[in-house]
Amino acid sequence: MSEYVLEMSGVSKAFPGVKALDNVQLKLRPGKVHALMGENGAGKSTLMKCMFGIYKMDEGEIRMDGQPVTISDPMDALKKGIAMVHQELQPIPARTVGENIFLGRYPMKKALGFIPIVDHKKMYDDTAVLLKKVRMSFDPHQKVGELSVSQMQSVEIAKAVSANCRVLILDEPTSSLTANEVEALFRIIEDLKRENVAIVYISHKMDEILRIADEVTIMRDGKYIGTWEANELTTDKIITQMVGRELHNLYPPRYNVPGDVVFEVKDFTSINPRSFRHVSFQLRKGEILGVGGLVGAQRTELMEGLFGIRSHTTGEILYNGKPLSIARPKDAIDQGVAMLTEDRRGSGIMAVLSVADNISIASLNRYLDHGFVINGKKVEQLVQDNVAKMNIKAPSSKTLIKSLSGGNQQKVLVGRWLANNPDVLILDEPTRGIDVGAKYEIYCIIADLAKEGKSIIMISSEMSELIGMSDRIMVMCDGRVTGFVNGSEATQENIMALATQFE
Repeated sequence: MSEYVLEMSGVSKAFPGVKALDNVQLKLRPGKVHALMGENGAGKSTLMKCMFGIYKMDEGEIRMDGQPVTISDPMDALKKGIAMVHQELQPIPARTVGENIFLGRYPMKKALGFIPIVDHKKMYDDTAVLLKKVRMSFDPHQKVGELSVSQMQSVEIAKAVSANCRVLILDEPTSSLTANEVEALFRIIEDLKRENVAIVYISHKMDEILRIADEVTIMRDGKYIGTWEANELTTDKIITQMVGRELHNLYPPRYNVPGDVVFEVKDFTSINPRSFRHVSFQLRKGEILGVGGLVGAQRTELMEGLFGIRSHTTGEILYNGKPLSIARPKDAIDQGVAMLTEDRRGSGIMAVLSVADNISIASLNRYLDHGFVINGKKVEQLVQDNVAKMNIKAPSSKTLIKSLSGGNQQKVLVGRWLANNPDVLILDEPTRGIDVGAKYEIYCIIADLAKEGKSIIMISSEMSELIGMSDRIMVMCDGRVTGFVNGSEATQENIMALATQFE
């Protein structure tokens, strides 16, 4: 018997204009957590999709227990004991937790002695047992669409565990989880290790990798760089291998000088009594205002209210001292306010459209001839200018955005709003799910925008990011603003003290 439960060797995969994988290898031991690391676009998710049967390899071999296997599709992978939790969640919102967990493999029974039907009682009973096993207190009958993003991710993890797999792939599993949910996930991982499950763990969070991983494989530009024991590595060593050079600074120097108040919010209160209430703050020209708080602090809901996505009962928004009337996102866009949403896939990119379409979609009205004909040359010039400014890596502007890495998709979305030349830019978790190299590029873009006089509101769940990028930090707890901290005086301790200041 092989010492590896699964081996991939000589794996290559090409897409039009891009060689995503080039002679890559990966070896998984039973009962071990194997971290797979690399910048966005390094090929990590592509390699896992080859393992899971979503993509067909152009070259290479997969072995399980030393024997060659062919994995034709995801159902075949599940039958062979391989399960995957994807980075981009794709639940069925209108169906229940139990139906989502057992999708495609419902327990069956026979009605009238011969008609096969779904055994709903067994499905929900099994779901309850499973949820208890993985320490998740959801109602099996609850609609998944009623859950938060973090709860949906927990359901996907429970679904993978339910498959009794021998290999479990976790692609950015903690990107939307709270600290308590992360701890619960780590307990599940320890249980699975004791059951000899091999776990592939993809994450950009260095502290998680160094805590949970036994082995680390690093990829760069679609190539295999090497495999190390996790206890041999440090954060600096991992970053150096990932980016091919040393990164001395995680955050760029900033030369912005905040000026006069340009954007002011007074007594802003949601129509939902459990959401944001009585929020007031000021934003200065050329300022980066960080917004901190724990999950549930209603930071995103507040920004969606300011952008016209959510309704409010009381409150006033002023721009240069004059009231803004924002009832819908179009009103905000027309008045110089832009918003980069937290959910890049769900409410950001238009996956079936090109890079050019995604960049230009919010500003096409500016490029109409005779009021109704789009000037293609001007639009293409706009796109090329933003591709260059954002340093977007794509074979061409006609490339579908879904084929780009997460970091490049994020830069396309930033380019979309810059094409509209906003004065106020709201960034909700702008670096979520992005590697350290791409993060630095996004930080540089933000710093340059502030230097140019753009006013920026940046929500982030990463304390270090808030401290490293903000001129001031507004902290929220349970829908209220609990305080402000100057960037130069900010520490994790004083931010957390305000973030836990419940009434």
